[in-house]
Amino acid sequence: MNWIMIRAIIKFCLNVFFTIYFRIEKRGEENLPKGAYILAPKHLSNWDPPIIVAKLKRNDVYILAKQELFVNGFVKFLAKKTNVLPVKRDSHDTGVIKQSIKILKNGNVFIIFPEGTRNGIEKNGEIHSGAVIMANMAKVPIVPVGIKATYKPFSKVTINYGKPINFDGKKMQKEEIENATNILKEDIIKLTNETI
Repeated sequence: MNWIMIRAIIKFCLNVFFTIYFRIEKRGEENLPKGAYILAPKHLSNWDPPIIVAKLKRNDVYILAKQELFVNGFVKFLAKKTNVLPVKRDSHDTGVIKQSIKILKNGNVFIIFPEGTRNGIEKNGEIHSGAVIMANMAKVPIVPVGIKATYKPFSKVTINYGKPINFDGKKMQKEEIENATNILKEDIIKLTNETI
């Protein structure tokens, strides 16, 4: 049994579990592009990444996760085989950036939580610009995502996909990056509020 099949089985099992354990509602799926794109969700909980991955209809999904989660060899091995890439928070990891851009240029989906931590917007009012920089370099759109959930057993979880923010690959100046990052932040806030 190869790892593509194992990933499919893991995703199927997660999908079944989440369907039973939560009442999940998805909105705006028509906004998801057919080719490569970055998905930039609101970050509420450690439940967010597996639910987002499980509920996407595509299997070519990669995700960035904080390096602290890779605490032992088995977790590191399993993460690598299930398309999870470790990244150091608050650092400019050029190796991961290059790897992520290559993945996107190969037509895959990449999930990045631009807040960098749970409820980052509420804590410091900002999000990281990495998703914007990567999207521009790879010439792929970013899809902002709002999430509303308490994650209590059998409670409702609403995932709200917004309209893509497109990039043409032209070198962006610092001010342009900041403006695009602010647009992304405002879209995430708006989409999260719309789920109420």
